[in-house]
Amino acid sequence: MAVKLRLARGGAKKRPYYYIVAAHSTSPRDGRYIEQVGTYDPMLGKDNPGRIKLNEERCKHWLSVGAQPTDRVARFLDAAGLAKRDAKNNPDKAKPKKKAQERMKAAQEAAAAAAKEAAGE
Repeated sequence: MAVKLRLARGGAKKRPYYYIVAAHSTSPRDGRYIEQVGTYDPMLGKDNPGRIKLNEERCKHWLSVGAQPTDRVARFLDAAGLAKRDAKNNPDKAKPKKKAQERMKAAQEAAAAAAKEAAGE
Protein backbone atom coordinates (compact mmCIF):
# COMPACT_ATOMS: atom_id res chain seq x y z
CA MET A 1 0.00 0.00 0.00
CA ALA A 2 1.55 3.31 -1.14
CA VAL A 3 0.97 6.06 1.40
CA LYS A 4 1.34 9.77 0.70
CA LEU A 5 1.50 12.75 3.02
CA ARG A 6 -0.59 15.33 1.21
CA LEU A 7 -3.07 18.17 1.55
CA ALA A 8 -6.84 17.67 1.73
CA ARG A 9 -8.86 20.83 1.14
CA GLY A 10 -11.44 22.07 3.56
CA GLY A 11 -12.96 25.45 4.28
CA ALA A 12 -15.48 27.53 2.40
CA LYS A 13 -15.43 28.91 -1.11
CA LYS A 14 -12.48 31.30 -1.53
CA ARG A 15 -11.47 30.61 2.09
CA PRO A 16 -9.14 27.59 1.78
CA TYR A 17 -8.07 25.53 4.74
CA TYR A 18 -6.03 22.37 4.33
CA TYR A 19 -5.55 19.26 6.41
CA ILE A 20 -2.20 17.53 6.13
CA VAL A 21 -3.11 13.86 5.95
CA ALA A 22 -1.59 10.44 5.43
CA ALA A 23 -3.69 8.85 2.70
CA HIS A 24 -3.55 5.96 0.30
CA SER A 25 -2.15 7.25 -2.99
CA THR A 26 -5.21 6.16 -4.99
CA SER A 27 -7.83 7.81 -2.75
CA PRO A 28 -9.30 11.15 -3.91
CA ARG A 29 -7.82 14.45 -2.73
CA ASP A 30 -10.62 15.22 -0.27
CA GLY A 31 -11.67 11.60 0.18
CA ARG A 32 -10.83 8.97 2.75
CA TYR A 33 -7.54 9.23 4.57
CA ILE A 34 -5.71 7.15 7.15
CA GLU A 35 -4.75 9.85 9.64
CA GLN A 36 -4.66 13.63 9.95
CA VAL A 37 -1.16 14.79 10.91
CA GLY A 38 -1.49 18.57 10.69
CA THR A 39 -3.18 21.65 9.27
CA TYR A 40 -2.27 24.49 6.92
CA ASP A 41 -4.13 27.80 6.81
CA PRO A 42 -2.92 29.87 3.81
CA MET A 43 -5.16 32.79 4.81
CA LEU A 44 -2.86 33.59 7.74
CA GLY A 45 0.31 35.63 7.30
CA LYS A 46 3.57 33.86 6.47
CA ASP A 47 5.06 34.85 9.82
CA ASN A 48 2.05 33.63 11.81
CA PRO A 49 2.95 30.52 13.88
CA GLY A 50 -0.59 29.12 13.44
CA ARG A 51 -0.25 28.96 9.64
CA ILE A 52 1.22 25.44 9.68
CA LYS A 53 0.61 23.02 12.54
CA LEU A 54 2.22 19.58 12.43
CA ASN A 55 2.08 16.60 14.73
CA GLU A 56 5.82 15.99 14.42
CA GLU A 57 5.75 12.57 16.10
CA ARG A 58 3.18 11.20 13.65
CA CYS A 59 4.93 12.81 10.65
CA LYS A 60 8.17 11.09 11.67
CA HIS A 61 6.30 7.78 12.00
CA TRP A 62 4.76 8.00 8.52
CA LEU A 63 8.06 9.01 6.95
CA SER A 64 9.80 6.11 8.70
CA VAL A 65 7.35 3.57 7.25
CA GLY A 66 7.83 4.90 3.72
CA ALA A 67 5.16 7.55 3.17
CA GLN A 68 6.06 9.93 0.34
CA PRO A 69 5.25 13.62 0.90
CA THR A 70 3.95 15.74 -1.97
CA ASP A 71 6.05 18.76 -2.96
CA ARG A 72 4.09 21.25 -0.84
CA VAL A 73 4.07 19.00 2.23
CA ALA A 74 7.79 18.32 1.70
CA ARG A 75 8.35 22.09 1.94
CA PHE A 76 6.51 22.17 5.27
CA LEU A 77 8.45 19.20 6.61
CA ASP A 78 11.74 20.72 5.48
CA ALA A 79 10.89 24.00 7.25
CA ALA A 80 10.08 22.02 10.41
CA GLY A 81 13.33 20.06 10.11
CA LEU A 82 11.63 16.68 9.70
CA ALA A 83 12.71 15.88 6.13
CA LYS A 84 15.32 17.11 3.69
CA ARG A 85 14.02 18.58 0.44
CA ASP A 86 16.28 19.34 -2.50
CA ALA A 87 15.63 22.74 -4.02
CA LYS A 88 14.51 22.50 -7.62
CA ASN A 89 16.22 24.61 -10.29
CA ASN A 90 14.92 25.13 -13.79
CA PRO A 91 17.00 27.88 -15.43
CA ASP A 92 15.15 27.51 -18.76
CA LYS A 93 11.78 28.38 -17.23
CA ALA A 94 12.50 32.12 -17.12
CA LYS A 95 13.77 32.31 -20.70
CA PRO A 96 11.43 33.76 -23.34
CA LYS A 97 9.76 31.27 -25.63
CA LYS A 98 10.43 30.92 -29.38
CA LYS A 99 8.10 33.66 -30.71
CA ALA A 100 9.27 36.17 -28.10
CA GLN A 101 12.89 35.43 -29.02
CA GLU A 102 12.05 36.01 -32.70
CA ARG A 103 10.40 39.36 -31.87
CA MET A 104 13.39 40.42 -29.75
CA LYS A 105 15.79 39.47 -32.57
CA ALA A 106 13.73 41.46 -35.11
CA ALA A 107 13.67 44.48 -32.77
CA GLN A 108 17.45 44.29 -32.30
CA GLU A 109 17.99 44.10 -36.06
CA ALA A 110 15.67 47.09 -36.59
CA ALA A 111 17.52 49.06 -33.91
CA ALA A 112 20.89 48.19 -35.47
CA ALA A 113 19.61 49.23 -38.90
CA ALA A 114 18.30 52.53 -37.48
CA ALA A 115 21.64 53.19 -35.74
CA LYS A 116 23.51 52.45 -38.97
CA GLU A 117 21.17 54.75 -40.89
CA ALA A 118 21.63 57.54 -38.32
CA ALA A 119 25.43 57.15 -38.39
CA GLY A 120 25.50 57.13 -42.20
CA GLU A 121 23.61 60.41 -42.63
